[in-house]
This record gives sequence, structure tokens and C-alpha cells, in this order.
Amino acid sequence: MGGMPLNDMPWWRWRSNVRSALHMIGDPVFQREVWQAGREGYGDVTDAVYRLVEDTWLDNWSAEKYVGTIFRDSQEAALVDVAVLRVLKILHQVGADAPVAAYLDHHAWPEAVRAAREAHVRMARADGEDPDAPPRSLEILAIYNRTAAAS
Repeated sequence: MGGMPLNDMPWWRWRSNVRSALHMIGDPVFQREVWQAGREGYGDVTDAVYRLVEDTWLDNWSAEKYVGTIFRDSQEAALVDVAVLRVLKILHQVGADAPVAAYLDHHAWPEAVRAAREAHVRMARADGEDPDAPPRSLEILAIYNRTAAAS
């Protein structure tokens, strides 16, 4: 028996959520036009951080734990770890309920953005998707996750 296709697993939804969070955190244009502008439908920075760690507990252990399930290889996992650590460090400094500006104006934010972008690009390419497409709304993400799970 071969391995199960990735999208038959709950892992698929987890990967999709992690990718969505990294996509938003790695896209400064999106942050200005959506988060700072207060546009509905995409959540805020805190939601994105939560999506990164809620199912995966990546705030407690390394992405390496999920190589072969959520993540395709060690390089991907390593890039995700760097991004998660940088983002969580800022979260802990600004506080979970901080406004968007507290993140975006934080001195370490550009490094977190760069790390998230690198991880996002690698994951998107591995999934055969365009890393430069704009982030999906949370509604579309939810529909996408349901459809992927059902197909």
C-alpha cells in the first residue's frame, strides 16, 4: 500500500492554515491594504498567529515533528520554525490583543515578514501554487479546506 494522498488527512487543513498565516504575515502590501485599512474577512495579525499554532502547537515544539505529514521535508520545517519563533517573540512583546500597528511598527517585524515569506514561498511552490497570488479570505480558506478534505 502506498501513502495516503495528503488531502485525505486532517494534516491537509493544518498545512493550509499554516500556509495562510505565513502568506499574510509574509505580505507587507496585504498588511497595509487589508490589516491596517481594517478590511473585513481576513482576520487580524493575532488571528494569523493563532492559525499558525492552534492545531500544530508549533509554539511548543519544532515543525520537524511534522515532516512527512504537514511539512514535506526538513528544509520546509526549518523555514517554518524560524518564522514561527520570530512572530511569537513579537506577539509576546506586544501582547495578544495588541492592535495591528503594534506588530507592524515593531522593530523586528520586517525580519518576521521575511522569514514568513520564505516559508510561504517554499510551501506554495511545493503545493504547485503561485506564491505571489494574494492571500485568500478566511471564508474562502474554509471552503477550500472543506473541498480539499472532501475531494
